Amino acid sequence: MNTRIQTNPITTLIRAKLADYSQLVKLRLAGTVVFSSVITFAIANYGHVDLGYLLLLFLGGFLVTGSANALNEVFEKDLDKLMKRTENRPLATGRMSSTEAILAAGIMGVAGILILGYFFNYLSAFLGAVSLFSYAFIYTPMKRLSPIAVFIGAIPGAMPPLIGWVAATGEISVIGLSITMMQFLWQFPHFWSIAWVGEADYKKAGFKLLPSEGGKDKFTALQNIIYISVLIPVSLIPVMMGWVHWIGGAVILLAGVMFMLQAAQLFRTCEDADARKLMFVSIIYLPVVLMAMLIGRIG
Repeated sequence: MNTRIQTNPITTLIRAKLADYSQLVKLRLAGTVVFSSVITFAIANYGHVDLGYLLLLFLGGFLVTGSANALNEVFEKDLDKLMKRTENRPLATGRMSSTEAILAAGIMGVAGILILGYFFNYLSAFLGAVSLFSYAFIYTPMKRLSPIAVFIGAIPGAMPPLIGWVAATGEISVIGLSITMMQFLWQFPHFWSIAWVGEADYKKAGFKLLPSEGGKDKFTALQNIIYISVLIPVSLIPVMMGWVHWIGGAVILLAGVMFMLQAAQLFRTCEDADARKLMFVSIIYLPVVLMAMLIGRIG
């Protein structure tokens, strides 16, 4: 006798809606972004933090980031239809209306800023608001106008560690700024490697994201080397100031060297395969360096 398992239509609807919201806020990206804020918060507190506050910081940062990502998708819904990597997003397919997405973005943005302001301090809330506004309303429209958009987008992209530092200490300091600058510089080779691999798709939407008019050429590859050459000494500032143990500094330096070697390989070949490897190394680099700072700080 055959038996068929009946699927509850309400459960199916809830799962579909959750999947759509996961795409709307870019769940994995948002989680990665907020990770740097949480780790920097822990670094500022010598690793000794209250789990409740850590979760509140994650929640506040996630809501602000999710709001910015949702607004980005609202503004680019027609462009998302043109690219293979984004054509299945809820707004691009019509599964979600712009009104619903804007309402969700508004609720998330306000809630996230209020959490940062109420449980931590007004400065961290202000930085969260600046990050949200600059990403959604300045970076997003600039992507079709000029490669300078990558520089503009790197500003809100670098805010999470500064928000984490300020949430912990209530002030902006040299160490907090050095970690923020490290994340700012890291974004260029990270994002350019992504743009290199996805150049054909980005061109369909008219996005100008690579620094060279020639696109995937030696000039673009050279920019990665230049930014990483500045990134390495900046990442070592907490070590040089005695904030991170030398063992942590050795790990940070090694990670920077590996990053540079892969960037140099892309410069030699200008091959997509090496751009993918650089993208992979960049994804690993940031959490490794931040964890080395945290462990080195505790030690």
